[in-house]
Amino acid sequence: MLLPSRNNYYLLLYPFSLLYGLVVWIRNTLFDYEIIRSNEFPIPVISVGNITVGGTGKTPNIEYLVELLKDEFRVATLSRGYKRKTRNFILAGPDSDVYEIGDEPVQIKHKYPDIYVAVDRRRANGIRELMRKIPDLDVILLDDAYQHRYVKSGLSILLIDFNRPMSEDCLLPAGSLREQAYERRRANIILITKCPDRLKPIERRIIVNDLKLYPFQHLFFSKLVYGEPIPVFKDNLRPMSISEMKSARPQILMVTGIAGPRLFKKHLRSISPQIAEITYPDHHFFTEKDMVRFTNKFEELEGVE
Repeated sequence: MLLPSRNNYYLLLYPFSLLYGLVVWIRNTLFDYEIIRSNEFPIPVISVGNITVGGTGKTPNIEYLVELLKDEFRVATLSRGYKRKTRNFILAGPDSDVYEIGDEPVQIKHKYPDIYVAVDRRRANGIRELMRKIPDLDVILLDDAYQHRYVKSGLSILLIDFNRPMSEDCLLPAGSLREQAYERRRANIILITKCPDRLKPIERRIIVNDLKLYPFQHLFFSKLVYGEPIPVFKDNLRPMSISEMKSARPQILMVTGIAGPRLFKKHLRSISPQIAEITYPDHHFFTEKDMVRFTNKFEELEGVE
């Protein structure tokens, strides 16, 4: 029996995309005409989000904003806490785990223990709770909140992956757009992420022409810069720099649990062509069974001459 091609799947799913698009359009129209009202707050709120599902770099950009603000202001981050086992507002503590607040909030709290990290599936309620618990709070960073229109942000930052232009995509489920591409009009800043090291002027002009920016919108371009490898077991393994690894051309076991591992694999290929990979979905909860799988795979690599 012949399996449907990708185009066949697209044709099968496209009617559902039209229905989904109608629902999203009605929802946005209700907010645009203030039939459904957004909440405004007497505190600076910065929203970081996307229109494309997953993998545009929201959390690294939240961390970048934290770096910019934390030395002069009291900063809090607020997200829904994707895949956590709890439901309501939680202000993270030093011992909060992924089951309580989600993996990305845990990551942010570990990296920046002096800022406030909170989760709430109702962002407006989360902001109220943060203001009540921390009266001298200066600014709140909303992670993955572009579609959360119940909160009116003072500054809205929209991320677009350079490798996944919205003009070549369509709405869910046939494509990966959460809402119509023209809804980028709500953003104050549009940030093109994951650009190549040398962005050509013609590529930049194509993006500018495609986006058709409004006068109030600002466009920026960013790229990924990978740091030096960090040993997991620091007592048993001497750190190796990227230059040393390039000279040694070692066997590499790549384990990922992110939405788009392609660029990471490309980076590793620049170090060594000998790569074995184990990939998991974004926000995967790693288990002891996974650890056994890593160990077995790594031992296989050690046995290869």
